[in-house]
Amino acid sequence: MSVWDEVVGQESAVSMLSTSATRAEAMTHAWLLTGPPGSGRSVAARAFAAALQCEQGGCGSCHACTTALAGTHPDVTLLATDKVVITIDEVRDLVGTAARTPTLGRWRVIIVEDADRMAERTTNLLLKSIEEPPPHTVWVLCAPSVQDVLPTIRSRCRAVVLRVPPADAVADLLVRRDGVDPAVALTAARAAQSHVGMARRLARDAGARERRSAVLDVARRIRGVGDAVLAAGELVDVAKAEAAAATEERDAAEKAELLRALGVADGETLPPKLRSQVKQLEEGQKRRATRRQRDVLDRAMLDLLSLYRDVLVVQLGADVDPVNTEHAGIVRDLARDSTPEQTIRRMDAIAVARQRLDGNVAPLLACEAMTIALRPQG
Repeated sequence: MSVWDEVVGQESAVSMLSTSATRAEAMTHAWLLTGPPGSGRSVAARAFAAALQCEQGGCGSCHACTTALAGTHPDVTLLATDKVVITIDEVRDLVGTAARTPTLGRWRVIIVEDADRMAERTTNLLLKSIEEPPPHTVWVLCAPSVQDVLPTIRSRCRAVVLRVPPADAVADLLVRRDGVDPAVALTAARAAQSHVGMARRLARDAGARERRSAVLDVARRIRGVGDAVLAAGELVDVAKAEAAAATEERDAAEKAELLRALGVADGETLPPKLRSQVKQLEEGQKRRATRRQRDVLDRAMLDLLSLYRDVLVVQLGADVDPVNTEHAGIVRDLARDSTPEQTIRRMDAIAVARQRLDGNVAPLLACEAMTIALRPQG
């Protein structure tokens, strides 16, 4: 057993990180882990933190390893956000934490997931701490690519690039860790395009598989502008519902906890002087729901993109494995009723919709423009 067991398909990155954790001459105090979504950036970052704290370099079974991996080690701090941006106050707290000496471990490790969600002003706050860190502090930043981080930051970090893991490796992890049937695991890994977290969800949740199938069926149902507009509305409504379902219970628990901390009894009228604190919490929850909705829509667009990729494979007769093995019928129908040029235009329309969504265009407008472009073109 090792802390690296769940970092699948990343042999080169694991070699670099594990060597640095055990050899002082290979170690540096600032790291930038990059890779596409689902490649395992955060998993690799936590494994690296555990290896740094472990006397044996990541045995996976000692107290330092288990607590670091579980997120309970006192000298490993993780900043992960499900909001649109990481706030400057959150980073200011991290800088203060980084200045402290370790209490129990060998290092004080600060992990920042989604470092690309920091605004320039927020990132600049990190600069001095990363440039001149205390002797026993290690920064580990995670982002999709080095271009997503300011040059002043990335120039001071040692870069580790993660690749998209092979579907077979992801399937093997699901079988080994979660006891998933091998055939189901491989289908889920391919459908998730090797995104480890998404593959696990698809393999274990029949509802998630049904929702994905409904998204892919959109491509077959669109025959005209009216169908396209209705399909766009469905995609946005599903995203809103899933975002609400994912955040509603947590939002209620956070609000109840805040009211208890403020000394407000259940059902009691909130004093005016305390309303600003509750409003601040609600605004943060709204930003989190917005982020979740965008993530759900982006995932749906990626699923559609994978479908048209399979269509293009069939149209060109390419000798590569399909992503959507369970939806071969939809792929054949679309391949028969369109040309490769039309398929590429549809893929371009989905890519543009993703860019618009990332640029804060209203989700319904972005989806309508996309679905209209997916309709049959004479």
